[in-house]
Amino acid sequence: MRKFLIYSVLFVCIAQLQVNAQQDAQSSLYFFNPLNFNPAYAGSRGSLNVTAVNRAQWVGWEGAPRTQFLSVHAPIMKKHLGVGGNLSFDRVGARTNFTLMANVAYHLEFKHTDWKLSMGLSGGIQSSQYDFNGLQVIDPTDYNYTTSNQMSAPNFGTGVYAYSKNAYIGFSIPRLLQRSLDTLSNSYLQRHYFLAAGYVYHYNSVLDIKPSVLVKFTANAPITIDMNLSAHLYKQFWVGVMYRYRESVGVNLAYSPNDSWSFGYAYDFPVNHLRFNNWGSHEIYLAFDLRSKQAAFISPRYF
Repeated sequence: MRKFLIYSVLFVCIAQLQVNAQQDAQSSLYFFNPLNFNPAYAGSRGSLNVTAVNRAQWVGWEGAPRTQFLSVHAPIMKKHLGVGGNLSFDRVGARTNFTLMANVAYHLEFKHTDWKLSMGLSGGIQSSQYDFNGLQVIDPTDYNYTTSNQMSAPNFGTGVYAYSKNAYIGFSIPRLLQRSLDTLSNSYLQRHYFLAAGYVYHYNSVLDIKPSVLVKFTANAPITIDMNLSAHLYKQFWVGVMYRYRESVGVNLAYSPNDSWSFGYAYDFPVNHLRFNNWGSHEIYLAFDLRSKQAAFISPRYF
């Protein structure tokens, strides 16, 4: 009976991951933390940047995803090289995933244009674990209950990122190696592909409009498309609406009291079969920039 319960939990978790393409944790504020999925972003802001994000998904469901992200990066070596690191901790039911990656990116400048091209690499470790201690058991001596099901392995990623004062586009593969998820099944962490783009339209001295999109795709899973349309007011206030294709709709708000700090909040609610018995997903972020007076990459605060 105990084995049946354990394997049922595994089936639910893994089925959710594969069907909904949720092996990579969702984030509605992806445009504030691109380093999480593209190592080529490292150093592109021209400042020492620290960004923290916390997401509570499908609030009201027991065992629903809870995710934390942290990214740190800065330009070095005459400002043509960017280095950084990012970590994520994602819990879904009895499963937890932890990722810690180091990033390096080289930035190319071009004459007669403000466009720059960055190429990045990342390397680090990923850890997956199932913790059954929180489940009710019939036989507490069952081998699968008393044994820790944890796997850790190195992984690598790559990406390219082209950006100018008013636009950006990037493509990345955060994990090049496909790794096994656990020791109890044949499931593995699939390779994911990310395509991100955005543009800023300066309407007047008060209002800037920024559309952005993030496309995520992997084998044997539906494509995920996040679309966001934001208004930037007085260079300080941010108001946006988002739509995740066939999944959810939402809003996001942000405020930058000065050139160093910014913080914000996002809410999205599912519009598919997951919309019942939950209060949607909530996400907050906090970011800090320490910028030198002679920064080589004068990247706008839009991205």
